[in-house]
Amino acid sequence: MAFGPFGLLLLAVLDSSGLPVANTLDAYLIFLAIKDPSRVYWYAAISVAGSTIGNVILFQIARRGGARFLRESAGTGRAQRFRRWFERFGLVTVFVPALMPIPMPLKLFVISAGVLRTRLITFVIVILAARIPRYFGESWLGVKLGQESTGFLRDHVWHFVFAAILIFASLCLVVLAAERWHSRRAHVR
Repeated sequence: MAFGPFGLLLLAVLDSSGLPVANTLDAYLIFLAIKDPSRVYWYAAISVAGSTIGNVILFQIARRGGARFLRESAGTGRAQRFRRWFERFGLVTVFVPALMPIPMPLKLFVISAGVLRTRLITFVIVILAARIPRYFGESWLGVKLGQESTGFLRDHVWHFVFAAILIFASLCLVVLAAERWHSRRAHVR
């Protein structure tokens, strides 16, 4: 706690780059928001930046190490099916856990995105689209509810699980609808 914003940045980078510190970043961000409400959005921005940096580090490590994995498993039917599925829905599986303030398997999907050679800029946009509302929302929650913020998150974990499922299903439907629309346009030409 004594490290303030620097500690927040370091914790965000470490958490997102693969070191398991589940929900410590969220709790620290809320603590700083309660302690110094005048800098709440600065703390949220630091968390977003650190988390993005950490996720890019993990993504790049997976990308570099994944080339060998892809060569070894490229011929298996299971690997090909996973690759097709991830190319279709993979960034949804990155977005949803990155958005939710409950423990979800984000690192596995970040690694998959790196191994399967997702474009870096697309990956960063998805991480930012999820982390900005998450960390700014948690900061706002810290200011509004104070010490009760972490209790609120803990007490509403099933609401977050349901929201994650709903968001995931909705985004998958959007992907399917977009594919269908593109397919129809291709047939019209």
